[in-house]
Amino acid sequence: MAEVILKNVSKTYDGKSKSVLDVNLTINDKEFVVLVGPSGCGKSTTLRMVAGLEEITEGEIYIDGKLINDVPPKDRDIAMVFQNYALYPHMTVYENLAFGLKLRKFSKEEIKIRVTEAARILDLTEYLNRKPKTLSGGQRQRVAVGRAIVRKPKVFLFDEPLSNLDAKLRVQMRTEISKLHKRLDATIIYVTHDQVEAMTMGSKIVVMKDGVVQQVGSPLTLYNNPVNKFVAGFIGSPSMNFIEAEVIESDGIKLNLFNTDIIFNMSELYKAKLRAFIGKTIFLGIRPEGICLSPEEGKYLPVNVKLELIEPMGYESFIYFMIGKEQFTGRVNSSNINKDEQIKTIYLISDKLYFFDRDSLNSI
Repeated sequence: MAEVILKNVSKTYDGKSKSVLDVNLTINDKEFVVLVGPSGCGKSTTLRMVAGLEEITEGEIYIDGKLINDVPPKDRDIAMVFQNYALYPHMTVYENLAFGLKLRKFSKEEIKIRVTEAARILDLTEYLNRKPKTLSGGQRQRVAVGRAIVRKPKVFLFDEPLSNLDAKLRVQMRTEISKLHKRLDATIIYVTHDQVEAMTMGSKIVVMKDGVVQQVGSPLTLYNNPVNKFVAGFIGSPSMNFIEAEVIESDGIKLNLFNTDIIFNMSELYKAKLRAFIGKTIFLGIRPEGICLSPEEGKYLPVNVKLELIEPMGYESFIYFMIGKEQFTGRVNSSNINKDEQIKTIYLISDKLYFFDRDSLNSI
């Protein structure tokens, strides 16, 4: 496998606005890196530039130490799995897996060895003589992955490969691709708009917005220490709750929430963070998991709320409520909900608050 390096990579289509802007990224050998972001953020364009399917406007891309800007896609030693399976319907699974190797003039013996091995890894052995139309969506996607495996490339590229699958199959294929990465010790670059896929699959996540890389890090780093309000709101499901708050100083630093009469006393750690923002408005953020219904002494901030809806999800429930004019989502243990008792007070876990500069939107 190989290391992939992007240096100051940009892409412009009309000569004016850039769809990808100055991306600098190192993908280490055998690493599983996920590019994630909303539609139009530039993640697929970045992947296609690595593959050679999009021309690089500015910057350099290296694979295994070799500059590949002007190297044709077929000579980059990469294999790509697309959102569309793109299987040949008139060919069997075996023939689909073998097709690329035949074009490269591999011997029949070598083709058989590689196809058999890929089929074993992907549990496709019993389907080798079937046509694609007789397979399920998950099986077809495994065939598409198998075509990449038989190539034994330096880098695997996945462009939203699970988007066409139903929810259950997506979960199954997430697991299969993660296990495949461990089996092959492969370098994988994976594109998705689904932050759950990114969190569960990637050893490193690259969050993009408007063609710009916002933050790079492990899933837990992005979850616990987002660099700005966008990353905080994008990573995590359900997403983080936000509300405006004014930083005031009255016997120490406090927060006064806009549209409410709530004043929070801050811990010493938070006072140090907020001292430079006294008299200013900031964004207060808290994840749904930072909200609970049963308080413990000293750790919880009580808030009177207007309950809108309870969604039972089994072990846990989502609760939707209003603080001032803002709707919040809480993720709570279902056993703490009494259907006959109206919820009027919720509790924010005091050490799970996040603060963001209102102007720059960066974390405080």
